[in-house]
Amino acid sequence: MRYRHIFGPIPSRRLGISLGIDLVTHKTCSMDCVYCECGKTTELTLEPKEYVSYEDVVKELDDYLEHHPDPDYITFSGSGEPTLNTCLGHVIDHIRSRRPHIKVAVLTNSTLILNPSVWQALLKADLVLPSLDAVSKKAFAKINRPHKGIDAQEVAKGIEAFAKAFKGKIWLEVLILPGLNDRVSDLAELKDAIHRIHPDRLQINTLDRPGTLTHIKPASRSDLERVAEILDFPDTEIIARVGMDIQARAKRDDIRAVIIDAIHRRPCTKEDLLKILGVEREEIDACINLLLQEKLIVGKIEERGIFFQTVKEPT
Repeated sequence: MRYRHIFGPIPSRRLGISLGIDLVTHKTCSMDCVYCECGKTTELTLEPKEYVSYEDVVKELDDYLEHHPDPDYITFSGSGEPTLNTCLGHVIDHIRSRRPHIKVAVLTNSTLILNPSVWQALLKADLVLPSLDAVSKKAFAKINRPHKGIDAQEVAKGIEAFAKAFKGKIWLEVLILPGLNDRVSDLAELKDAIHRIHPDRLQINTLDRPGTLTHIKPASRSDLERVAEILDFPDTEIIARVGMDIQARAKRDDIRAVIIDAIHRRPCTKEDLLKILGVEREEIDACINLLLQEKLIVGKIEERGIFFQTVKEPT
């Protein structure tokens, strides 16, 4: 079966073996973050609706669960903001009915967290990973480029309110880019918001794959350590790269389709693809070379290696 709405499993830096579910069309989001690995937002919106159908998603999910080992997590992420889809809570309910032992995670930019239906859907998850890169208006505009209806202070207050009601775990992610959101004044405002939210874990991150803007650069380890010291939160970690010991258990026949599907949503190196697919390097090399010749993918040189990404929507 050709999957259009689920992807992976991917060896996640945070979640182990994670099967992704993409609930929006590429690229639908409420923000246009400069670091987004999925590329520029083409539909900047705050309108909740069923961007992809519940029936299509659960059909693919059921097929995957029938033919593959269970992942550590089923994670809502992908091409945009998953909470924009009004069927999020229903899909979580379906997962609970089929595989109650698999943990459910939701990655969100938190912009719709105070929407009552989004709130109720997120309460069903085991782990919510909201992002909050800035609270000051200027830094928020620079790094996140939000829909005009979004206010950074309100986003922070929304996460704070949800954290008080949520029974699961909250890992709050802050992505740092030098010159955009790392001024002392910006970090001071961010620190106040983080301590009010009081997440179970604070994760400090930086650019690891090609972003929307080509000139932006990742923060150094010393930069991130400086930020961690300023934010001064007890349960803080600087997110490491994918561990070499993580082995994906994916077993998929069509390697070409899986590669295109994976890198369309998340640019990957050959090492990343080896972990996702669990096949020989020669097979990855042959497929990548063919896709490059056909001009279906491109490679971009970054600090961690060559990242491959699609040049058009997969068919």
